[in-house]
Amino acid sequence: MQAHVSIILPVHNAEPWLDECLRSVLQQDFEGTMELSVFNDASKDKSGAIIEKWRVKLEDSGVHVIIGGHDSLSPRGVGYSKNQAVAQSSGSYLCFLDSDDVMMPQRVRLQHQAAVQHPSSIVGCRVRRDPPNSTERYTRWINQLTPEQLLTQVFTANGPTVIMPTWFCSRAWFSHVGPFDEGGQGVPEDLLFFYEHLRKGGGVVRVDQSLLLYRYHPRAATHSVLETTIWTHRVRFLEEQALPRWAAFTIWNAGKQGRRLYRSLTAASQRKVVAFCDVDENKIRKGFYCHEDSQERPKPRIPILHFRAARPPFVICVKLVDTGHPQPLALEEAPQWPPGARRGGTELYLLLPPGPHRGRLRGQPEVVALAGGPGLPSLQLTDPRQPLPEATCSLHPQCIPGQQELCELQA
Repeated sequence: MQAHVSIILPVHNAEPWLDECLRSVLQQDFEGTMELSVFNDASKDKSGAIIEKWRVKLEDSGVHVIIGGHDSLSPRGVGYSKNQAVAQSSGSYLCFLDSDDVMMPQRVRLQHQAAVQHPSSIVGCRVRRDPPNSTERYTRWINQLTPEQLLTQVFTANGPTVIMPTWFCSRAWFSHVGPFDEGGQGVPEDLLFFYEHLRKGGGVVRVDQSLLLYRYHPRAATHSVLETTIWTHRVRFLEEQALPRWAAFTIWNAGKQGRRLYRSLTAASQRKVVAFCDVDENKIRKGFYCHEDSQERPKPRIPILHFRAARPPFVICVKLVDTGHPQPLALEEAPQWPPGARRGGTELYLLLPPGPHRGRLRGQPEVVALAGGPGLPSLQLTDPRQPLPEATCSLHPQCIPGQQELCELQA
């Protein structure tokens, strides 16, 4: 009999966590039929024995267990393992689970309810991090994105706006989008799938309850993906989804991150960059940025303007550094460009006038944010397809309105 939900579990050397992970499958309060589809990707520890032990307990409780795998010398990777686990399963809905994580008892029930209502969406959830003080800013971002930001921060994030171990979707939609990339270690298969999902018009939904214990440890597969790999995919997606709508744009930041973005663009996209803008007088006095590695002759010389003189649309490209001292700086509402801005030690805020909090920028210009770190909840990103949304300053609701001098914006 076909199950309502298949729990998709790739396993590779998961012995330290697997008992707790599988116990959480047994403890689900979902009243429909469930099956567990495990693919053991060449584990060399006791993972196989643990899976067999739990097979008996799960099947005695009515959860059908399918076990696949291989015992080659080397693993084939997370993308391959997930594809195999999906292929050998039968459920109408797929619940993805990492072998080092733990589901709360209501996870399958609540995400199934949401997925039924949103058949072409990836459904995620909030998480609780273990250890609790690890990746605090990233965890806050995972849990606090608004429903609109789940889509608008897809350029900002280092990964999907709902993280892969929380994914739940219909099999039909997965088949429409997938499969996962099987390139193996170092390939961000979740990000690539997520981008394809968005290209095909998929939605992003989050159940606003903490339904997963999300572990952080040195052996996690995510550590094998280089930041440069993520950056390249993010820039290509930006060029594909946002930049074609614009005849020209300005890069906000004439420093290292802004120049890196410019150099990462294709030649066609580079020709659309009409200026850099900044607040650093030393950079502005230089007058221009010369792309020395360009094959064009003469080499491109891109003007560097004060932010007040710049014109939208903008790509805001700043690397935010966590100093541990979130002291907000003053702002000035310039006649042509505020949103106004505040920067604390850990966050950047773009605040929309009138007043520092509410309203729209003149003429609804389009703004895309490309941050250097993991996606930040306070970094305002507007969807080029939608009117600019309202925004509030999440950490400093008492932000001082009025005319004040902008001291500094970028680190």
